[in-house]
Amino acid sequence: MARRLPSLTTFWRAAVALLLAVMLSARPAMAQSVLRDAETEALLADLARPIIAAAGPEVAGTKVVLLQDKEINAFVAGGQVIYVHSGLITAADNANQVQGVIAHELGHITGGHIVRFGEGMKVASGISILSLLLGAAAIAAGGAEAGMGILSAGQQAAMGKFLAFSRTQESSADAAGASFLAKAGISGKGSIAFFQKLRQQEYRLSSSYANTDPYAQTHPMSADRVEVLEAEYKKSPAWNARTDPALEARFQRIKAKLAGYVDDPTTTLRHYPVTDTSVPAHYARAYAWHKSAYPDQALKEADALLAVAPHDPYFLELKGQVLLESGRPKDALVPLREAVSRTNSAPLIASTFGHALIATEDPANFVEAQKVLRTSVQRDEDNPFAWYQLGIVYAHEGDIARASLATAMRYSLQGNPKLALGQAETALRGIPEGTPDYLRAEDIALSSRAEIAGSRKR
Repeated sequence: MARRLPSLTTFWRAAVALLLAVMLSARPAMAQSVLRDAETEALLADLARPIIAAAGPEVAGTKVVLLQDKEINAFVAGGQVIYVHSGLITAADNANQVQGVIAHELGHITGGHIVRFGEGMKVASGISILSLLLGAAAIAAGGAEAGMGILSAGQQAAMGKFLAFSRTQESSADAAGASFLAKAGISGKGSIAFFQKLRQQEYRLSSSYANTDPYAQTHPMSADRVEVLEAEYKKSPAWNARTDPALEARFQRIKAKLAGYVDDPTTTLRHYPVTDTSVPAHYARAYAWHKSAYPDQALKEADALLAVAPHDPYFLELKGQVLLESGRPKDALVPLREAVSRTNSAPLIASTFGHALIATEDPANFVEAQKVLRTSVQRDEDNPFAWYQLGIVYAHEGDIARASLATAMRYSLQGNPKLALGQAETALRGIPEGTPDYLRAEDIALSSRAEIAGSRKR
């Protein structure tokens, strides 16, 4: 039976698919949801602060953002933002290990690696295009097998070039991160320990770890990284530096809190059994019980925490959240009000307090709710839930224009330009021209129109 040769159309489709695979292989997925928590964000900022200062003024203002993803990973994707997966936090043994990861990612930012991504792609795509042309010529001349062979070899060469480029960037970020930790007076022991943890994971995931081709990886092999970095870290005067015990205690709290929030409750209760009376264990179980819709059990854990530290704002926030979300908003006001006060109106906690005030359905509480929520969005305007609550307050007062503005902000932050545009246009019709609120509505309308137009072209 005669074998059917691939048509040129089929050839080009396969070639383009392979080229796109090369181009997309190193791009981080951005589909994960951002996890927002006042206590966690404060800790991540404190862990990163001395390293950012050591890295230099060009990275001042860099933020660490937590993503809900069980994979042990962290990355940068342009701009001055380090994305850390929740799986990395729960896998880390201590705060110093997370600081090692942050230092490495700062190395990518200072090295301009996202901007230079195009350099690696340019070389890889140049090889790919050449192989496409040569393969097409061979097929057109009747040599289908030879043409596909050229295509395959070209794609392998392109991928090899790109992977080599990626490994070079990773090694560069390792070296930069080590220098930042040394300058900040932070030990590199955590960085080494974390790479050893990754090495163990590589071993578990690979059925033939010893035969793994190091040249087919985007990162240098963890064993090689440990060998190079350990020699570098041991030169630093900070090698034997200890993490501040208070910072470490905060990390263990956050790790347990996060586990209680993202893990299956049965898993959390297995890792933090009732026989464990430590603060992290109470924290983890409180979230596990709350997640399982056992508010009484969750409140017992929250009260156990408050017995240790009656005025801890985050323990107060926890109790208020459990009360609010179990249908007791009036009871939630006292702990949430104190939590807001003791955190100097932390925006995320303030938005929860504003929600509780509204949920009481007491008109007397709406004036305070508006004040609290306006302060919240002024200090952190990237919180769609706070804008949603503020819109409820404005609607209750009959201020439809500003209710529409708040709703427009909410939809804009949620990535819905069509709904954002409609609400912004309603706001523009009712808000005096030239005022800050008018200008905000105008900005939303302009950006939404541009986004809609762009999506139509695509």
